[in-house]
Amino acid sequence: MEEQILRVKELSAQEVPNIASYWTDSSDQHLIGMGVDLTKLPPKEDIINFLNKQISLDIKQRNSFALVWFIDDKAVGHCNVDQISFGEKANMHLHFWKQPQRRKGLGTQLVKLSIPHFFDRLHLKQLICEPYALNEAPNKTIPKLGFEFEKEHITIPGSLCFEQKVNKWVLSRSKFIELYNQF
Repeated sequence: MEEQILRVKELSAQEVPNIASYWTDSSDQHLIGMGVDLTKLPPKEDIINFLNKQISLDIKQRNSFALVWFIDDKAVGHCNVDQISFGEKANMHLHFWKQPQRRKGLGTQLVKLSIPHFFDRLHLKQLICEPYALNEAPNKTIPKLGFEFEKEHITIPGSLCFEQKVNKWVLSRSKFIELYNQF
């Protein structure tokens, strides 16, 4: 079997419709399993407008920064951060768009490729990931990448989420440098 070529790149207008379709076309079961409150999902056009505005802004002004994941030159998912405090911290989210790519270990590799972009482009001191405690996939992936468990707590972790129990995982800049040999 031929090895797959994995890469990430910053979101461009070309991939924006793919991310919007992910949010509007995913099954209710998939979205709820991630902790999404279906009543908070905006219309597809609003998602497209938001993402296009974000990519047009200077990096220091963005509320969201996204990378698109590619397997053999096919866009298959994205990893983004929000709640950005430039030079300080941001909250990371990871998404495969379709079922065939999920649960194969590729997410771990793609997140590993994504992390340096977030630390570098946003000059972060801390990268945080707070997946829904019942969402097994990210809670297995994140610690493999050097994130340290900080706590389990109840919150509304994002603008599209319902109140839920989350696991807070943190990757400090010093741990990132140690593990990823960056900077």
